[in-house]
Amino acid sequence: MNEPHTILIIDDELQIRRLLEITLSSNGYKILHATTGKEGLVAAATGHPSLIVLDLGLPDIDGQAVLTDLRKWFSKPIIILSVRDSEEDIINALDKGANDYLTKPFRGGELMARIRAAIRAGERKDDEPVVILNHLTIDMVNHTVRKDDELVKLTSTEYELLCLLVRNRGRVLTHQYILKEIWGYGYLEQTQYLRVYVAQLRKKIEENPAKPKLLITESGIGYRLGE
Repeated sequence: MNEPHTILIIDDELQIRRLLEITLSSNGYKILHATTGKEGLVAAATGHPSLIVLDLGLPDIDGQAVLTDLRKWFSKPIIILSVRDSEEDIINALDKGANDYLTKPFRGGELMARIRAAIRAGERKDDEPVVILNHLTIDMVNHTVRKDDELVKLTSTEYELLCLLVRNRGRVLTHQYILKEIWGYGYLEQTQYLRVYVAQLRKKIEENPAKPKLLITESGIGYRLGE
């Protein structure tokens, strides 16, 4: 029988910690708690969590700084759960390595779905040669994509964009991150350019491009790959 995953909650709000503990433990997870950034860093190092739920408004160290410190060595998923809902805070956290970002108040079902997706993604090997997503098969070795066994013809840029999302399953990628990785620093403000390519890619890989299930928009922030 597999050991339950351990989730570290770094949050100074007692009510939030209690709510998360009830929600997570009822779904079979073990829970670790930390109420400050310093406690969280120690708990992450000693408790070996499978995933961290991190608040940004901590009493000693700002959560963005905690995230930066964690990403120097902690490679497993980190989900931000914060009352801060500004686009700047969300983008900063995602660009610093957060896998996902939810704002308080949150829906328990959505949080659980994001946690499951992030843990699954964290367990995958980076060198996975063939990725199957519902009706889509991406062969990373032979550089082919098939939709319901039919070969999909992608441009080199469309293929690079899809592979970037595949390699980062479980993460929300900001517009700026994608633009930098695919086109370079000179395109960081060209979000409309990216939208055109996303629309083209959806027409080729989605069963219903008007209601995408694979290439998901995070409004105002970026994109993530669904499953």
